[in-house]
Amino acid sequence: MDLHLRDKHILITGGSKGIGLACAQGFLTEGSRVTLVSRDAANLARAQQQLQAACPDARLHTVAADLRDASAALAALNSAEAAFGPVDVLVNSAGAAKRTPAPELTPEAFADAMQAKYFTYIHMITPTIQRMAARGQGAVVNVVGNGGKVASPIHIPGGAANAALMLVSAGLAAAYGAQGIRVNAVNPGLTLTDRLHEGFAADARLKGLSPDEVMAQSVAKIPLGRMAEPEEIANAVLFLASSKASYVTGICMSMDGALNPIVV
Repeated sequence: MDLHLRDKHILITGGSKGIGLACAQGFLTEGSRVTLVSRDAANLARAQQQLQAACPDARLHTVAADLRDASAALAALNSAEAAFGPVDVLVNSAGAAKRTPAPELTPEAFADAMQAKYFTYIHMITPTIQRMAARGQGAVVNVVGNGGKVASPIHIPGGAANAALMLVSAGLAAAYGAQGIRVNAVNPGLTLTDRLHEGFAADARLKGLSPDEVMAQSVAKIPLGRMAEPEEIANAVLFLASSKASYVTGICMSMDGALNPIVV
């Protein structure tokens, strides 16, 4: 299937690892021009090396920026557009709130979660979608997380940030639809990334089990019998970013292997 993504400029936040990196490889395979944004320059360098090995003809630009700072996000957007022109698709996958058992929570944990997950997205979405609207076209895909739909005792601050991002995604889809902008969210469940182990460690402390025991119990509950690969999440992101999803907007799509079979 031709997703009509060749030569499109894709800006991916959190693109140096995990789902963001898998998205980058997927878009490069489609012939897109890709800008990766991450706060860690070393991670970006490793990602660039990996992606260019997989896609020798990759058109790739990288920007190191801490997206908790709105001015840094704007500077990253300006750098991206200086390199490859206007952004056609924004994929947000930056930031992750720390998993913390409820008895260990502090007010600061809630503030930190909003900075790490919510504002890293908002600071990039705001200027990017305004520029897209001025041009009359664009797509935004937010990789959020199922913690915004299903409350977890180890992910309350992060889940609250995710829920806020889900509302923002749906609200922006309605606000900017008339200007040719589509906005969607993907909510992965357990996915085989480096972030996974922090969650299992927090759950293990809460339950008095080992992280391996928690992982085994978690996988046993998934009807598909396994966790997602980052590439599987990326495939959904690519579809939502493409013209094949031209009438899909305002959705928050769960990808948890039917762990939480919720009708929405």
